[in-house]
Order: sequence, then structure tokens, then C-alpha cells
Amino acid sequence: MSQPAMTFAKDASDALPLSVVGPEGLDGWAADASPVARAWVEASSFKASAGQTLVVPGADGRPEQALVGLGPEDRRAQHRFSVAAARDALPAGAWRIATSLPPEERDEAALGWLLEGYRFDRYATASAPQAMLVAPEGCDAPRLEAIASGEALTRDLINTPARDMGPADLAAAAIDLAAELGAEAKVVEGAELAGGFPLIQAVGQAAASDRAPRLIDMNWGDSGPRVTLVGKGVCFDTGGLNLKPGSSMGLMKKDMGGAATVLGLARMIMATGVKLRLRVLVPAVENAVAGSAFRPGDILPSRKGLTVEVNNTDAEGRLVLADALALASEVESDMIVSMATLTGAARVAVGPDLAPFYTGDDGFAGTLVAAGEKVRDPLWRMPFWAPYEPMIEPGIADLDNAPKGGFAGSITAALFLRRFVTKPETYTHFDIYGWNPSAAPARPKGGVGQGARALFDALSDLA
Repeated sequence: MSQPAMTFAKDASDALPLSVVGPEGLDGWAADASPVARAWVEASSFKASAGQTLVVPGADGRPEQALVGLGPEDRRAQHRFSVAAARDALPAGAWRIATSLPPEERDEAALGWLLEGYRFDRYATASAPQAMLVAPEGCDAPRLEAIASGEALTRDLINTPARDMGPADLAAAAIDLAAELGAEAKVVEGAELAGGFPLIQAVGQAAASDRAPRLIDMNWGDSGPRVTLVGKGVCFDTGGLNLKPGSSMGLMKKDMGGAATVLGLARMIMATGVKLRLRVLVPAVENAVAGSAFRPGDILPSRKGLTVEVNNTDAEGRLVLADALALASEVESDMIVSMATLTGAARVAVGPDLAPFYTGDDGFAGTLVAAGEKVRDPLWRMPFWAPYEPMIEPGIADLDNAPKGGFAGSITAALFLRRFVTKPETYTHFDIYGWNPSAAPARPKGGVGQGARALFDALSDLA
């Protein structure tokens, strides 16, 4: 889906100034403003609260400039992309940021502006804002546009209902992305999938024939560190025979959010030419209910040879990821990263806005957290807590996909996945939500990428 509003204005000749101020900066702005502009701001009760926008007219009544608030300095940590709120409030035309901002704040303002232009318009008309921004001086405009484009892809994929985003549709999106940016992509399905990826086959085998399970395998780049991204592609999750209640099933079109996020991240990497040897693996399935569905109590083989006792068919995401991680580990990699909308336990722990991640590499963990803070993509490190390993060992099989007791659900899922990686020290796992439950500047309600911008920044440094 095209997102033309997610690019910068090309012509800066008639761009109007947009001042970015907090309450503490209003007096400084007023000292340089004309008497008419000062009077207008005072009469409008502009307080520079976060996202508050005011258009200031000139003598002819036409817009001459505008202001947007950052909010009080001691409360700015509560807000992200405040400047983006101005985009919907400003009239059509080109605008330029007239305030000197530190590089990270400048880039946040510019990226937020682009992201505010996103609209999901596949099924209904959704007018994009007409105010455009000239790329601020000093920012890497092509890079920011590539980030916005990758995020738009992620949001589009998640927002599309399962009727139109089944395993075949997800595979088609990956193939289109590969063709556009010079990657190679193949899809493993049918007998080849059943013979080599038994867990992916088991989870998806109850779906209709036109929604059969498959594994997407995309490769790009011929130099630099070898990085493999693995994304959970459960295009719809009924819970299987452990059927979800309707209230929980309603958002399950987003259960391929991990796949959508790694594809969006891959777009960022490929579009900017980061020197990586990139591989993207997406097990794409629908966890359906039929006579052929896998059952609670089944013991399933895996690609790695480990057996898994199924104690809950609604813990299917870790099963499909396990086979993909085993495949990823068959080739020497510098880093393997999985991203998945995996557990409700993660949401209980950190809510919808934070993306918890697991890694055994303290140095990379620090790099990721710093990157998340830099690009306003918040992360929280969680532990691979080894004392919980016995919780995923049922006794009659090598592993248990859903340990009883209800404790540490996100941690035990991460430990389960780590068993399928040959070199655990190279492995990082993200347990994301992939959904913004309420609208905020640059983040409309609906599908959203989490962790991708932080990873992109960190991987760029790695390359």
C-alpha cells in the first residue's frame, strides 16, 4: 500500500516556520517575535503543552508561522513524538522546523512527522494530512524515510484482516518485498514442509487447503555480519482445540505481528544498504479448528530432533518458531533474532508500550537499550532465568510447550525457544505486542512495530 504522505517535502522555497517550544521557552520565543505574533499567542492562551499547536496569521490573515508545544521539561518522558501532533492541526503546505534542536530531538521530530502521515486505507477512505515537512538540516532524510516505509509495511500487514492476510498472502508480501529490493525469496510448503518442519506442519495442518502452512525464506546481501531474523507468522489464532474466548480472539489478526515486524525491519535494512548478510525466516500458519488439528497431550517431533509435549494448543507460536530457529542455526550466524506476539504474560508484566527482550549478551543488551532510547522505541530487558529450565521439561518428552502453574510465562517461552538455537550466546528474542490500543502522536490505534527501530539502529552499528 502506498504511503506518499510518509516522505519529506521536496520544495522548501515557500516553507513556513514551525517553532518547537516548551513552556520554559515561550519567553525566549516571544523576545524575537513581532508584536502582532506575541499578541496573537497571548490571546490564544498558548501554553506549549505537549502537542499543542497554534497557527499564527500574518497581516493578511494567512498563516505566517506556527508553534507546537513540547510540554513541561520534567514531564517530557511521558510523551513521544509530540511534534507530530502538529501535522494534523496545520494547514496544507510545506513547513520547516525553525527551532535549533539537539540531533536526537530533531530526528525524533522529523520521524514522528513522517509516521503521523500513515493511514490504513485499504477498506475505507482515510485522508492523509496535507501539511508536509522539509527535512531538517543535518538529518539523514533517506534513512528516516526508509524507517517510516518499513514501519508502514509492518502496520499494513498487521492491520489487514486475516481473511486477506493468510499464510499465502503473507508469503506474497515477502516475495514482493524481495523483488522490490533485490533479495531472493522462496517458500517451503506441502510435502517438503511436512518432511522437514514437523512443528510448523502440525500447527497449521487444520487450516483450509488455500491457507496451508508454509515457511518463507528470504536472503539479501553478500558482505558483513550474518544476521537472521525469525518472525512468528500466525495469521490467525483461534487457540486451536484449546479455543480462545471471543474476547481474546478478536485481535488475533495481529498474531503475525512478529513476521510483520521483521519484514518491516528487513525493508529498512535493505533500503538503506546496511552491510549485512540478512536472512529472514517466517513460519506462516493459521491455527485453526478441525478434525485434523493437533491435540492437547500430543507429543510432536521437531526439526532439531527434540520432542515437545503439547499441553495447550494455544501456545502454538513457540512451536512454529522452534522449527524456524532450528533451521536458522544450521548456518553459522553472527546473530539470530526472533520477534513474536508470544505471551500474554509479557503484556501483564510491561503493558502494551514496552517491548521486552531476552539476550545472553550483556554488551548487545546495553546497545539495544541505548538504541531504543535514542530512537524512541522503548525496550525492557528480561532474563533467560536458568533456574526455570525444569519448568519446561515435562518428563515424557524433551520439552513442554505450556508449563502448568502460570508463573513466568514470558520467561519460560523464551527458554523454550532458546533450546532450538545451537549457539545461545548469539540469540536475542523479542516478546512484542504489535498493537497500539489507543491513538497517540505518530502511533494511531492499530498495528505497530515494536523493537524494529532499535534493532535497526543497533544492527547498523554492528555492520
